[in-house]
Amino acid sequence: MNSYKMTAAITILLLSPAIAICSDNPTNAINKVMNAFHKAASDSDYPAYFDKFAPNAFFLGTDASERWSLEEFKRYAKPAFEAGRGWHYDVVARNVEIKGDVAWFDEQLNNSHLGRCRGTGVLIQTDNGWKVAHYSLTLLVPNKIADKVGAESMAIMGMQGQAR
Repeated sequence: MNSYKMTAAITILLLSPAIAICSDNPTNAINKVMNAFHKAASDSDYPAYFDKFAPNAFFLGTDASERWSLEEFKRYAKPAFEAGRGWHYDVVARNVEIKGDVAWFDEQLNNSHLGRCRGTGVLIQTDNGWKVAHYSLTLLVPNKIADKVGAESMAIMGMQGQAR
């Protein structure tokens, strides 16, 4: 092999990992982070799960009282993760939008206890990759039963509803 071909071959081999990293579609990167996020929760892997969050992140749960800073959410989740009771959600579909160093998404999830849910969130690009800055989990209520669910929710919260 002549020296030109040898130099070209070595250059290609050395640059291949950098090309692979640079060519990674940002949407794929977001999907990888979010898939790892859900897997870590399912595996009760506390360090891996909370590594996906930005330092000033917020998590909104399904109850109206559940708006937690990252530190509050860590305190809430730690006993469940230590007991091996993380939460498992199967991703049904996810939509991702990206503008510069900010990405937002919505995803439909299946859960064996809650049924169909929706996760929405915002990720920010950091020196350590994409991190979840905001995550919100909601229950998806079929319109057919929304009035009943709404009435029960209002009763629990001490609110009075009005007939349509």
